[in-house]
Amino acid sequence: MNSSYAIPAVALVVVATVLVGAFGLRISRTTSDFYVASRTVGPRLNAAAISGEYLSAASFLGIAGLVLVQGPDMLWYPVGYTAGYLVLLLFVAAPLRRSGAYTLPDFAEARLASRTVRRLAGTFVVGVGWLYLLPQLQGAGLTLTVLTGAPGWLGGVIVAVVVTATVAAGGMRSITFVQAFQYWLKLTALLVPALFLALAWHGDGGPKQAFDEPAAFREQRSVRIDDSLDLNLASPLTVKVTGTVDGRRYTGTEVSLPMGTHRVERGTRLVFPRGADVPTADRGAADGMSTSLAAGREERPLYATYGLILATFLGTMGLPHVVVRFYTSPHGVAARRTTVAVLALIGAFYLLPPLYGALGRLYAPELALTGDADAAVLLLPDRVVGGLGGDLLGALVAGGAFAAFLSTASGLTMAVAGVLTQDVLPTRGVRHFRLGTALAMAAPLAASLLVGGLPVADAVGLAFAVSASSFCPLLVLGIWWRRLTPPGAAAGMLVGGGSAFVAVATTMAGLPVTGTFHALLAWPALWSVPLSFLTMILISLATPGRVPAGTAAILARFHLPEELGEEGAGAGRTARGGEPAPGTGPWPVRDTARPREREPGRAGSEAGVPEPDAGSPRDRRPGAAPPEGASPEADAGSPRDRVPPQSRPPSGESPPPHGRPPSYGSPLPAPHTPEPGP
Repeated sequence: MNSSYAIPAVALVVVATVLVGAFGLRISRTTSDFYVASRTVGPRLNAAAISGEYLSAASFLGIAGLVLVQGPDMLWYPVGYTAGYLVLLLFVAAPLRRSGAYTLPDFAEARLASRTVRRLAGTFVVGVGWLYLLPQLQGAGLTLTVLTGAPGWLGGVIVAVVVTATVAAGGMRSITFVQAFQYWLKLTALLVPALFLALAWHGDGGPKQAFDEPAAFREQRSVRIDDSLDLNLASPLTVKVTGTVDGRRYTGTEVSLPMGTHRVERGTRLVFPRGADVPTADRGAADGMSTSLAAGREERPLYATYGLILATFLGTMGLPHVVVRFYTSPHGVAARRTTVAVLALIGAFYLLPPLYGALGRLYAPELALTGDADAAVLLLPDRVVGGLGGDLLGALVAGGAFAAFLSTASGLTMAVAGVLTQDVLPTRGVRHFRLGTALAMAAPLAASLLVGGLPVADAVGLAFAVSASSFCPLLVLGIWWRRLTPPGAAAGMLVGGGSAFVAVATTMAGLPVTGTFHALLAWPALWSVPLSFLTMILISLATPGRVPAGTAAILARFHLPEELGEEGAGAGRTARGGEPAPGTGPWPVRDTARPREREPGRAGSEAGVPEPDAGSPRDRRPGAAPPEGASPEADAGSPRDRVPPQSRPPSGESPPPHGRPPSYGSPLPAPHTPEPGP
């Protein structure tokens, strides 16, 4: 690939990301803007933003690499990634938005009234987020190395710096515009080159042996082995060798290798003749989990397929960077419409990576030997089209790849930083959120520099397995089963999610290499998800006295339309976002449905309204006293639904007999008929 075109393309994407983020910062004025974009993001913009952050390095590079190496069985990845949103639409999207939560730990505490469950959920959010961030940073390093030959760590550092600056500066409002812009950039970056690649393939006679087993070299090809490996030959092979094979040194010598396993040392160059079968490569521990997962699929193909399906179908609903975006919807109906739009957007995108994988098996099969299969998308334009056109198309693809890393890393960093700010750092102000942003990125960046190259789609698939085993049971049972108890939820997450996390860590370490036990660890979702559900149900049934008070009212809030869930039956008109319209309550109040926008932390306002609690990203617990000097009525900085202002009596009047209107985590009042205002 011609780096003179690719490097400016990547630089342009980075600059565009910063500029779009700066635009979001200009209109991000309140703390609510900073955390949840004031819950005003419409379905179309939100769907594009969700698609932008969801289509990560695994989607842009990894699926094509897996299809290149292992064939059409890997099409289950895009199918599962898409179908996960159908499960999310049916069971979770609208109730989760109506919960008023900002993060998954918020939801856990509201539903179960347990700080222990909240902390446990926060631990898993951070773990899944960091596990998901790893392949984004390593994919960025791979891309920059392919483009320029730069060290593998440089791309990850660039992504980390840009993402940290964007998220810390503008928060959710800023990254919403960034991610929506990057979805359309990524779609264009794959679609336009794919059209030219298909035309070139047709002009080449339309060869159809892409999925022949094994893949073969269509022309003589020289391959440099950058890391020592074992070549497994199913038949004798004659190659020209410059380097060391089986302990013997050769200099441009033709060597006949018999069937079996042969050791090829680092730096050796092999020239394969036209028509030769592509041998399989085993890099052992140096290749991390890629070799072991491929071997496991060959040993237990049906089990591996079902494990992958279950992880991708159920893991989507628990991904922290996906869930946090639903909290920005105005109401539950908008959340459902957003999910439907996401299905269409990502479904269109996922038609493209398998095409690159199939063409990679035809035109770049040696990538399976070098361990750079994830680079197929980057290399194919130059390999198939060539010339100036290939250089320009390659630059477009390179820019799209960096957009994939930036958008997904932004969402993950936002989600992890939110949890760190609320549950780890001593206070919850915007300043501490920015510190949490740096911490959220620092850990996976350090890990990416220490851990060897991981195939991005496999690494993300393991993150899905942990998410499916921990958060899917919590969300499904928490939303649909009133008998769930805090001990049951905690035990289920520990047993299911903890065992899946141990299995993932063992697999990433490359142990064990083969056998049934290896297959069980490599695809844990098939046993860890049922185990988590079963544990939650059994422990909850064994502790019936621990069902939180007011559970029925909380579940009603999840499932009733916003106007009923917030005010009880017969509440009347609603304002934007599902909150009751000003003036429909029992007392005359001023219209505060859209408070004056203020910069976070700016003291006072022109109208003399006290500054809201800008440091709290969520409502204080019911009954907690407001901070010293803060007004108990103004909390415009909270990213969750506040108590509707019309439900508060004027000074000196008593509240209605049904008590305080519901806030996050509080029981709903009995239905009442609002009295007309004076």
